Amino acid sequence: MPLEQLILLAIIQGLTEFLPISSSAHLILLPELTGMEDQGPLIDVAVHVGSLFAVMLYFHRDVGALASGAVHTVQRRSTAESRLLWALIIATIPTVAVGGVLYLTGAVDSLRSAEVIGWATLVFGILLFESDRIGMRFKNLSELSMMGAVVVGLFQVLSLIPGTSRTGITITAVRFLGYERSEAARFSMLLSLPTIGILGVLATLELLRTGEAVMQASALTAALLSFVTAYAAIWFFMSLVNRIGLLPFTIYRVILGAGLLVYVYFVV
Repeated sequence: MPLEQLILLAIIQGLTEFLPISSSAHLILLPELTGMEDQGPLIDVAVHVGSLFAVMLYFHRDVGALASGAVHTVQRRSTAESRLLWALIIATIPTVAVGGVLYLTGAVDSLRSAEVIGWATLVFGILLFESDRIGMRFKNLSELSMMGAVVVGLFQVLSLIPGTSRTGITITAVRFLGYERSEAARFSMLLSLPTIGILGVLATLELLRTGEAVMQASALTAALLSFVTAYAAIWFFMSLVNRIGLLPFTIYRVILGAGLLVYVYFVV
């Protein structure tokens, strides 16, 4: 794969993974709309892994708290750290289960189309705006119940549809539950750790199994580049989300979704 395509993929991934506009949609659309070679799911996951390390660095204090929560769980102590850890685990289970079924049946490939992305980008973008409009209460994550985590987890399953945006749909869920924007964004970012981590492990095992050196080098390059841009995007989003709200991202999604549907139904 040409280096310039890897750089472009990494920039797109880094800038979009932690913004509620769907990174997977942009990664799929790049080859479809430009005629570039489809990078395939392994490179997609590689750039996601780069963004995973970016979120771990930015939220290093929370990562440390989650490690403490694991220790507290072993000690059978109920603490804020252990409850947050279990909330993340519970919210991850539905996506892993449904995603595993889609992957094993091959159904996941059938969703990688501009038509699906267009509708998902538009519909879930509007839902994101609605959640932000009515979710004006000011809870923090220490109040998140296990049932609340289940609700977020069920919403996150929808992110398996390209164009939905994992960040966008989980923020939507947490805002509907009444949590402030920064807390919704923080939980969404932390929720990416187990989800992307599992994908990264599976992709690494696949690379080792195939032994494709070129693919391994390409994946590593993409991951390193996405790490840099992802960290910048996280800093931007977390710094401004309370001030600018989610409306700018909704507007972008509506324009992108509508544009894609026009392209699918009237141009192609």
